[in-house]
Amino acid sequence: MSFSAETLRIDADAAIASITTEIRRIVGRDLRRRGVVLGLSGGIDSSVCAALCAEALGKDRVFVLHMPETDSSDDSLRLSTMVADALGVRGAVETITPILEGAGCYRRRDEAVRRDIPNFGPDWKMKLVLPNIVETDSYQITSLVAQAPDGRVVKVRPKPEVYAAIVAATNFKQRTRKMLEYYYADLLNYAVIGTPNRVEYDQGFFVKNGDGAADLKPIAHLYKSQVYQLAAHLGIPEEIRSRPPSTDTFSMAQTQEEFYFALPYDRMDLCLYGKNHGIAEAEVAAAAGITVDQLHRVWRSIDAKRSTTRYLHLAPVLMEPVEEIA
Repeated sequence: MSFSAETLRIDADAAIASITTEIRRIVGRDLRRRGVVLGLSGGIDSSVCAALCAEALGKDRVFVLHMPETDSSDDSLRLSTMVADALGVRGAVETITPILEGAGCYRRRDEAVRRDIPNFGPDWKMKLVLPNIVETDSYQITSLVAQAPDGRVVKVRPKPEVYAAIVAATNFKQRTRKMLEYYYADLLNYAVIGTPNRVEYDQGFFVKNGDGAADLKPIAHLYKSQVYQLAAHLGIPEEIRSRPPSTDTFSMAQTQEEFYFALPYDRMDLCLYGKNHGIAEAEVAAAAGITVDQLHRVWRSIDAKRSTTRYLHLAPVLMEPVEEIA
């Protein structure tokens, strides 16, 4: 069979059985915890993780957190609540805006933006975007996009220090959410679930000690399209399964493609799978609907992200080996 999207098709029932068996074993035997906590965003990955955990442990041993903030989409809380209700799991709403304000998240971000867009104010919105990698052969450079209250859009290339300051301030959001997840985990004697899929995990699309922190990551071996396959079998609501993946991090609406991957998830899955499995360039390019030259750009981007985000995967480094005491 030639390489195509069908290559990534899995036996969803078998995958669910395997993952839920591992969740029960790891949570109960290895981690010795009574259940699991996870942040529920209303996106496909966290929804599937919640469903898998409910299937594995029972709905009474899954606790979900809804953690909206000032920049969250109006739909986020509604959709995450829809998933929790459909699964019948317990949860709590923790609005994290006061914590972020106390840490200076919004202030630090806005001060950074004003270094490149002086008129940027409280009523403006913003986001960071990358060009589509297959539509240009130029070096991928992030743009800062801001929208004035009157709808006028300003787009600039941010200074490196401005970009770094925006990202550093924004990362308060992921770290605050994880802090609350571990609060409830400590309270309930539960383990914390991480929700990255394979592409996010491979490409470092997470914040160290933020959404990258977890005791168990049930879908990190699955490509995004495979997560969608499981979602259909697990009964995740159609509205969530039909939404494009979003970051829900900046005040302007933004897809994951726009912010980080620069390619739709289904094409990115094919390019990464082809690279991982040594499939011929021409086959991968044809399956992804791009040229071989465009595929080379995608693969260079994959290698670059693997290199620059390796630090995110590293555990704390010890000066000398420390043996565990039995």
